[in-house]
Amino acid sequence: MLRHLSLTSRLTVFFTIVAATVVLGLGFMLLYATDQHFKELDRTTLQDKQRLITEILANAPSPADARLRLNEALNHHHGLHVLVKAPGGEVIFQTQGFSADRSQEGHALPTRVHEGQDFHAIHAQSSPGYDQTQRFDITVAIETAHHQQFLAELQGSLAIYAVIATLISGALGWLAAHQGLTPLRDMKTRAAGVTGQQLERRMPVEAVPIEMADLARELNQMLDRLQEDFLRLSEFSSDLAHELRTPISNLLTQTQVTLSTDRDAHTYRDILASNAEELQRLARMVSDMLFLAKTERGVDLPNKERFSAAREVRALLEFYDAVADEKRIRLSTHGEGQIFGDRLMFRRAVSNLLSNALRHTPDDGAVHIAVVEGGAATEITVENTGQDIDPLVLPRLFDRFYRADPARSHPDSDGSGLGLSITKAIVEAHGGKASALSGEGKTRFSLSFPR
Repeated sequence: MLRHLSLTSRLTVFFTIVAATVVLGLGFMLLYATDQHFKELDRTTLQDKQRLITEILANAPSPADARLRLNEALNHHHGLHVLVKAPGGEVIFQTQGFSADRSQEGHALPTRVHEGQDFHAIHAQSSPGYDQTQRFDITVAIETAHHQQFLAELQGSLAIYAVIATLISGALGWLAAHQGLTPLRDMKTRAAGVTGQQLERRMPVEAVPIEMADLARELNQMLDRLQEDFLRLSEFSSDLAHELRTPISNLLTQTQVTLSTDRDAHTYRDILASNAEELQRLARMVSDMLFLAKTERGVDLPNKERFSAAREVRALLEFYDAVADEKRIRLSTHGEGQIFGDRLMFRRAVSNLLSNALRHTPDDGAVHIAVVEGGAATEITVENTGQDIDPLVLPRLFDRFYRADPARSHPDSDGSGLGLSITKAIVEAHGGKASALSGEGKTRFSLSFPR
């Protein structure tokens, strides 16, 4: 049932129950304390009268004198009743209309009942002065009706007070909960205003209570991440449309021109070969995009193993020897280090950097790969000579489809602009990081893999 109530209603119900429990508890304590106080007063009164009766009997010279003295001392006390009996059952003194019908001895102060009315009573024995051999039974009782009437009135007043106090406490609890949750409602209103076109709205961290500040701060950080991812997605969609539009347009135009008139078989083969190359480039781009999507979702590495990074680097250098020889580029490597991860993904990351370095290194330049094993990570650096990269461009080199030149094309390459993005994704999938530096005619890309 409580699951369907609002937080304000839940707090109100809880506060009302607590207030009712406190008020009722105080009421019961007050009634109990009052009842005990009345019993203590009655006990004191009864003990005083019992001592008076004992003293009168001790000084009485005869039974008649004892009756006279007891009558003079006790009959004018309203609500007080006395019964004095001799050992043989003879009544020495009895107040008018009183006899003990039964006794409830289990109470702190014994209670006797006479004609349906309760009395607090005490029992004692004493010897008269005229005959010390006899032991008279003395019963002294006092009416409790006025006490019970007062307790009943007090109980009724407390019941009315408890109902009113509980209702007022419930109303105040609702008001406190409603006002206390105002910052939460403000956060709800702000969150409702966050859309794809308005991602800049944030929760008011400074304007909410301390208990909600952490929630507001976490929501703001979540919105920051969402905004960043949304902007990346928007940029990716725009870049993807741009990258796909050109080859598809080329394929469509070339095909339409070819179909506009009859051609010989040799021309058709040339056109189909050209289309196949363009389609292969598109296929590689789609494959790279799928690979990036998998790595960015945090997919686990397929095949983890410990391997020698230097050995894999040397194998890659042998593969790129022919390309380097064509441009008279010197390839070299040094260092040793172990990496725990996926061997094929590691080779792809380093291959992307090596391919990129060879593409941008001028003739007679040099490319050097260093493997440095540290205490917590193994670092792979690929350094090549050539033109410096603008410092403003360096932070964006690992973005998808980003190319440093405004024309966004490389006549000597069929690259799609995803190589560095894939390299960064592979390193981050291993728990590492990628970085780039450029200056003094050298550009260095570094990959740090945790050991």
